[in-house]
Amino acid sequence: MSEPSLLACPRIATRKDGLELSRVIAGMWRLGEWNMSVEQRIGFIEDCIAMGVTSFDHADIYGNYSVEGLFGEALRAQPSLRGRMEIVSKCGIKLVSPSRPAHTIQHYDTSLEHIVASCEESLRQLGTDYLDLLLIHRPDPLMHFDEVAEAFTRLQAAGKVRHVGVSNFTRHQFEALNRRVPLATNQVEFSPLHTAPMFDATFDGLQELGIAPMTWSPFGGGRLFSAPDDAGVHLRAVIQQVADRMEQSFASVVFAWIMMLPSRPMPLTGSGKIASVAAAVAATTFTLERSDWFAILRAARGHEVA
Repeated sequence: MSEPSLLACPRIATRKDGLELSRVIAGMWRLGEWNMSVEQRIGFIEDCIAMGVTSFDHADIYGNYSVEGLFGEALRAQPSLRGRMEIVSKCGIKLVSPSRPAHTIQHYDTSLEHIVASCEESLRQLGTDYLDLLLIHRPDPLMHFDEVAEAFTRLQAAGKVRHVGVSNFTRHQFEALNRRVPLATNQVEFSPLHTAPMFDATFDGLQELGIAPMTWSPFGGGRLFSAPDDAGVHLRAVIQQVADRMEQSFASVVFAWIMMLPSRPMPLTGSGKIASVAAAVAATTFTLERSDWFAILRAARGHEVA
């Protein structure tokens, strides 16, 4: 695999008239667990940007409402970083937390007031005037499409949000909101251990609209490396066989498998190790053989395609 400094992640337009992000997106969910000083956070961000990974994924609730503030400390210490990146964040979940003493039960809130207030708090924590992309974190049973669209429209008109989208939405939910306000993406879980979006019309619907999905948990929360059952062991062996034959890393093959889909998924990384980000970027430099792609799918599902 190439050295990180020699890799260059391509960019992708999430839709024809919309936002451009790096094909690989740096997920910040666990930033608080990486125990990085401000200087180390700056260094990690700089290393990502040097590889072309310019998009950073957040949510207000990450790290028990702490991650945006940690990232914001780095941006305040090195203000020139902001103009070289795209910041994605999410809202719509209320956690029970010492940071939010008014929350008495974990629940969803996609009201206009909460979306606007959450966005403004994210801007304060991050120390920026705008988000490149704001997502509704999860569909809310009490969600009113017109109210969400109104919140998004107000934030865009105020210049606080440049593009909007959703996360974990079904095809119908996505299309219902997209008819009211143009959505940039749907961020969903996808990996060889969670293939549902390929078969429940999520990816097909986005491909039809020309909208690229973002995908989270490419290794199934780490289970792809460690699942002890026979199916997990066999899946790892198949991926490793492909990796050995192509002289690529196991992780790179997984990312390449994800990115081969015609809906143009943009996978998130979840590691504070720059070598792990580099493995994802390396996956943009090669394409799997169709037979290898289906071999991994067969091992993932445990049966032939027909």
